[in-house]
Amino acid sequence: MTTDAMRPEAPTDAFHVFDTTLRDGAQREGIHLSVADKLTIARHLDDFGVGFIEGGWPGANPRDTEFFQRAATEIDFRHAQLVAFGATRKAGADAATDRQVQALLDSGAPVVTLVAKAHDRHVELALRTTLEENLAMVADTVRHLRAQGRRVFVDCEHFFDGYADNPEYALSVVRTAREAGADVVVLCDTNGGMLPGRITSVVRTVLAETGARLGIHTQDDSGCAVANTLAAVDAGATHVQGTANGYGERVGNANLFPVVAALELKYDMRVLPAGALTEMTRISHAVAEVVNLPPATHQPYVGVSAFAHKGGLHASAIKVDPDLYQHIDPELVGNSMRMLVSDMAGRASVELKGRELGYDLEGDRDLVGRVVARIKEQERGGYTYEAADASFELLLRDEAAGRRDRFFEPESWRTITDHRTDGQMANEATVRLWVKGERVLATGEGNGPVHALDQALRLALERTFPELARIQLMDYKVRILEGKYGTQSTTRVLVTSGDGEAEWSTVGVAENVIAASWQALDDAYTYGLLRAGLRPDA
Repeated sequence: MTTDAMRPEAPTDAFHVFDTTLRDGAQREGIHLSVADKLTIARHLDDFGVGFIEGGWPGANPRDTEFFQRAATEIDFRHAQLVAFGATRKAGADAATDRQVQALLDSGAPVVTLVAKAHDRHVELALRTTLEENLAMVADTVRHLRAQGRRVFVDCEHFFDGYADNPEYALSVVRTAREAGADVVVLCDTNGGMLPGRITSVVRTVLAETGARLGIHTQDDSGCAVANTLAAVDAGATHVQGTANGYGERVGNANLFPVVAALELKYDMRVLPAGALTEMTRISHAVAEVVNLPPATHQPYVGVSAFAHKGGLHASAIKVDPDLYQHIDPELVGNSMRMLVSDMAGRASVELKGRELGYDLEGDRDLVGRVVARIKEQERGGYTYEAADASFELLLRDEAAGRRDRFFEPESWRTITDHRTDGQMANEATVRLWVKGERVLATGEGNGPVHALDQALRLALERTFPELARIQLMDYKVRILEGKYGTQSTTRVLVTSGDGEAEWSTVGVAENVIAASWQALDDAYTYGLLRAGLRPDA
């Protein structure tokens, strides 16, 4: 196996990592990128160290044209080259006078990717031209761009389907592109229907028949995009295309992150600058933030659950050696191992989770046993601690101390929802607390009963604990648990809070959604004050 000392410090032109998030990824349903969004994502991708960033189709829409104009002056690319995407000249036209081809040159991008038809039926039915003219369109456009000093990659659209129907014609498109001066000819599984065995066989044959440098572009319609990409590499492809988090049309493109991680960690190839792989989780989540989609929790390598362990059997083994149930060290990709505490937890799960939170429980079997028993009892009643680390830590503290140490003691609380004759809703909450021996009453209003309760609790506590000013409610989720009583069913509430430096989640369960919310809010503020360095009175 190749060691780090034997590998080059930086990737070379011998292998390409090509990102098409800003073009193909932006075609995903629900993604709408502004020019500013595209510039931000381009910076993240350059930080990650990809070799090429396909910025869009200049000339096809004003947004992409503006992106290339601004990127030229606003981004100082350290690793990536910007790529303009476009089509070959129109049938019967001249590449030198084709407006779309000129827009590619006007973009200023040093690299151009041309999409070309490689399926005979698409040539005749979609382009409505002859097979010979399609080859001339490829050759003329590549030669013209090369003569203007551009590096050219050619995406052979629908290549694998075209090869299945008419292999000789599909091969002729590859040969034409290579002979005209294309640096890379990319074989595209545009409909995403191929399987790895087929990809390997075809890529190997095309490489032997044409001598072209080959790339691979796969869609994920059969759930095999990453596997198909790696199969192409096994067969000799030296250029891989993908998108951040697998974004793309229909079900998406090959996810660039597991592709790159596999190349670096499984193939022992250096395809990113030294140290860049540890930024992968951060980059994945940063791009998700820009496109306004939640990061996929179960995404390989970078998902928050990618190295999360719940089963007691797993925890027992991980306690001995984490590698027993993990295929890599999560820190290699900037992620971390997490222990989930649930009714499936055993002693090892609780000990490891305690260690993760800063508590050494190995020497106290009685405490661990009490915590395990209480978790199982609580979860039978509807609680869940795998998504509420803060509530678990408070439970652990309670069992260790033998009591609940509190910053405040509730006497009573109530909420009122007033439906007025003008159609407006008014929500008011009143809380009565004991804080440091003093009885405090506060009333709050909000846009819902839970918001009003939160406001009242905050008003009651902030005079004594000004640290609460930093704590904000970030997210609020309600789930009706299984039951046969309809609106009388048990309700579980999960609250996520933050102080600008970290976020934490707490849980409450009750037959009443307001009561469940109170429990979650109580834990949220208690944990937040502990994080602020305060200690409660016994």
